[in-house]
Order: sequence, then structure tokens, then C-alpha cells
Amino acid sequence: MNMKLDTELCHIFNIRYPIFLAGMAGGPGTVSLTAAVSNAGGLGTLGAAYMEPEALRSAIRDIRKLTNAPFGVNLFAIRATDDNTRTEEVQRGLNDIRNKFGLPQVAGEAVRTPDHFEQQFTVVLEEKVPIISTAFGVLPAHMIEQAKAGGIRIVTMVTTVNEALLAEQAGCDAIVAQGSEAGGHRGTFDISNRPMGANIGTMALVPQIVDRVHVPVIAAGGIMDGRGLVAALALGAQGVQMGTRFLTSVESGAHISYQQKLLASTEESTVITNVFSGRPARGVANEFIEVWDKSGLEPLPFPTQNTATRDIRTAAAKQNNPDYMSLWAGQGLRMLTSGQSAESIVQETINQAQTILY
Repeated sequence: MNMKLDTELCHIFNIRYPIFLAGMAGGPGTVSLTAAVSNAGGLGTLGAAYMEPEALRSAIRDIRKLTNAPFGVNLFAIRATDDNTRTEEVQRGLNDIRNKFGLPQVAGEAVRTPDHFEQQFTVVLEEKVPIISTAFGVLPAHMIEQAKAGGIRIVTMVTTVNEALLAEQAGCDAIVAQGSEAGGHRGTFDISNRPMGANIGTMALVPQIVDRVHVPVIAAGGIMDGRGLVAALALGAQGVQMGTRFLTSVESGAHISYQQKLLASTEESTVITNVFSGRPARGVANEFIEVWDKSGLEPLPFPTQNTATRDIRTAAAKQNNPDYMSLWAGQGLRMLTSGQSAESIVQETINQAQTILY
């Protein structure tokens, strides 16, 4: 086959293999996982969207203690603006769930989500992180200018061709084409007219984006091994982004109950839901989603819903109860393995791809 693993993407980002770790915010993506993927020849990415600025600074410095290779930081390219117009109604519904965990009842006072985006970006600049990637949109023009002046490469996650064109026009160095198979929050820019996001499959999305942009495209969504990497290259992508595949790795920060649930799941186990955060995300169906859907309540917009449900998700984790945790995952769950290191996952993926190609 006339394809190679040493793609232009590898040269642009100074990596050995065209494998990006997805930036998994909220716990699953750790310093050790980020460094391990980079050390293995891929691009480790720290999911930092929910991190306080100084915690992010500390994490970046810890990554540098573990690797000399390039790595990235992923942020949400939106401001944390709360919408409390229906908070009292939603909190009443959440209070029924709080009772299950013995949590204090919450009245209808306004939810306040801290907005760290500007400070997070400043930390990334000051710490001279090699790559910054974004979800939910492109960086504002002044930030792109600052990043490029500092020699930082910019990656944007997209879910449609139009989003890819906007990312390219903004000056991004590479584009992640996220198919609907992908786990967690995908990068749909505007969900005002599509509450469940844009849902184009990876096989359909990647070639349509490749045909219309001139920067490298990275395929994401349902890719779990070397076969997926080769398929992505055949579609015109220059690499892949993998997240779910690393959720049960040795270095994963995913809760053990979360990991056990994933390992017991199949390709039919996930749904796209907005009930945990207010934005569509793919995860394993569980009791929280079922209870919420039966209630008939509309979730609050992101990030207000995410902040409002945090106490429940935290209590569920403390009680090892995956039925009320957000179990973000893609559709390739039967291909997960337990206890495998991130390095071996990268190498296994490359070995399998090389066997197919050569």
C-alpha cells in the first residue's frame, strides 16, 4: 500500500508516530498518561479545561520532568458563562438524586462556574507548551497571534467541514476531524440549533474535510488500533487521535469503577447525552441518564449543568457507584484491554499498522 506512517504531521509536530492522545479533561487524562504517550513517540495531550491556572502550571512542569518530547494542552475555546434562568427547576430535580447519596439539598440560588480560560491560556504561553488544542471552537484571533508569536502549534477539533474551514482560515496548524463515534464531548462549535451536536461518522467526515482543507487532518472517533490508523490514512488523514483506548491503561486517571464499567461494555453501550454537562457527549448509558430522561427536564446549558451536577458525580465516585458518574467513552469498547501501559498501546498500534502497510 502506498501509505507511510512518517507523515507530514509527524514532521510538523516533531513526533515519531502519527498518534495523538485526546485531551481528556476531568480526571482520566493525567500527567503520567500525557508523558507516557509522548515518550512512546506520539503526542501526549493534557485535558486541562477544568483545571485552575496554577494547577495547570504545576501539571505542565510535572510533564516536563517525565518527558523531553513534545506534548500539548487542550482547552475549551469558550468563556464559562452561566445561564441560571431555569436553575431552581433543575436543582429540584437534582435534589431527588442527591437524596440517594445523602447530599445536602440545593435551593435555586445561581450556579457560578469559574472562568479560567484567559488565565489558562496565559499559563500555556508562559510555560512555552509546544502545542495547544481546542474544543468547541477556535482560539480568538489575538490568542492565535500570541501563540504563533511564541512558536506554539495550534490544533482545533471539528465535527463538520464548515468548522474545518473556519479553523484553517483562523490559522490552525492541524485539524482533528471528530466523528460521532468519539467518546466524551466532541468539538461542535455551535449547538444552538443542534442540541446533540453534529453527528457525522468518522468514515464520512474525514475524507470530506481532507478534500477541502490544506492543513493536516487527524482522524478521531472509534479508532482503537493499527487497523483504525491505516483506515484513517487511507481516507487521507495524516494521523489519528485516540482517547477511549487509553482509559483503561495503567496511567489512566479514570476511576476504577469507571474502568470496570467500560471493560464490561460493548459497541451498543454508549449514548449521546447532554444531561451531565449541558453539552452533548458520548458515554456509557447508566441510571443517571435514565432517571433524568424520564423526568422530562431539559438540562441547563453548558457549563451551568456541569457545575450543578458535580456534587452528585463526586459523591458517586467516592461511593464507587458508576451509575451516577459520567462514563465518557467512544464506540470501540470491545477493543479495550486492562492493565496495559500507554507505551505498549502506542507500540502495538504502530506494529499492527506496519504489518498491514508493509
